[in-house]
Amino acid sequence: MNVTKTSIPEVLIIEPRVFYDPRGYFFESFSQAKFEESVINTRFVQDNESKSDYGVLRGLHYQIPPFSQSKLVKVVSGRVLDVAVDIRVGSPTFGKYVSAELTSDNKLMMFIPRGFAHGFIVLSDECIFQYKCDNYYSPAHEGALSWSDPTVNIDWRVPEEDILLSDKDKNQPLLKDAKLFDYNTKLY
Repeated sequence: MNVTKTSIPEVLIIEPRVFYDPRGYFFESFSQAKFEESVINTRFVQDNESKSDYGVLRGLHYQIPPFSQSKLVKVVSGRVLDVAVDIRVGSPTFGKYVSAELTSDNKLMMFIPRGFAHGFIVLSDECIFQYKCDNYYSPAHEGALSWSDPTVNIDWRVPEEDILLSDKDKNQPLLKDAKLFDYNTKLY
């Protein structure tokens, strides 16, 4: 696998080695040993999957300690714009975001570490999205940011009138009002 740093060095793009032949393709989508060697020493404990239609925006979600989570995300079918926002107060990249187009064709994955809000928007007619988490979901430790916070200013690449949000995601706080992380606090 090839691991590439983004403009926020802790957020990584992972490109698996894909082997094609007349039957189709094969790739190793996850190896604990290779992940620990190339990315970070963590143990994933929960896998999630969602199916969404064009314009569905899920996010920007995170969990606060002691249930903060890292995520390894990928698209099984379709195409998304995947986004990670640095919410670590004191970080040199606080309030900045990185995005990447993840598709079933490019097979790219994004690693989003603890201390980041995460979201994605579906760019194809429909999408199946999967992600691994290194901590369990805890409703009492949920956090979220407004998808349209003007200080973060994410270009979601979909006209606003086409964006579909859950009722919960329609009413999330701006970065300045959200529960945040301290850059100097160890999260792993």
